[in-house]
Amino acid sequence: MRVVIAEDSVLLREGLAGLLERFGHTVLAAVGDAPALLAAVAEHRPDVVVTDVRMPPGFTDEGLRAALELRGRRPEPAVLVLSQYVEQTYAAELLASGDGAGVGYLLKDRIGDIREFAGALDRVAAGGTVVDPEVVRQLLRRRRDPLARLTPREREVLGLIAEGRSNASIGRELVVTEAAVAKHIANIFAKLDLPPAADGHRRVLAVLAYLRA
Repeated sequence: MRVVIAEDSVLLREGLAGLLERFGHTVLAAVGDAPALLAAVAEHRPDVVVTDVRMPPGFTDEGLRAALELRGRRPEPAVLVLSQYVEQTYAAELLASGDGAGVGYLLKDRIGDIREFAGALDRVAAGGTVVDPEVVRQLLRRRRDPLARLTPREREVLGLIAEGRSNASIGRELVVTEAAVAKHIANIFAKLDLPPAADGHRRVLAVLAYLRA
């Protein structure tokens, strides 16, 4: 796939570029600040953008705000955010953009497996959603209202859905049958007033409801 990278650390930027090229991807541009990221995407129209959150000139949330701007453009690029921090102000908005399709947020110090990272990038580029479990936990600690109608076990199941777990994986984690997991998920969909849709789409909507409140 065709990738643009935005990362202010030269060593990490070059390392990411080399890693992605090893997996057969084409790095169209590797830049060090948010304005350069916006310009590179406008010029190259990549399939996916990999960006840090804190970049020049202010080292606050420039990369994340640039990612949000890109998600509002057409064509809308897939975006994978890599950060040392959970920037709560804009993270939920980013993850909700484009109905949660083609977006991810991973913490740098939790990427311990190169192939796992490459797989996450592939899922985002293919229209999937990838969210670091710690990002989910931090965002959801401050967003409890939509969960008021859920039981503790339903909240637990929804948290695992947000991590991208399958029904079988959730069942193994909670030591229950897949049928029990499916029943919990059906209850979650009903209590969050999600419209009838394909199950995969409603899973994304459930996670977004979790993050938007």
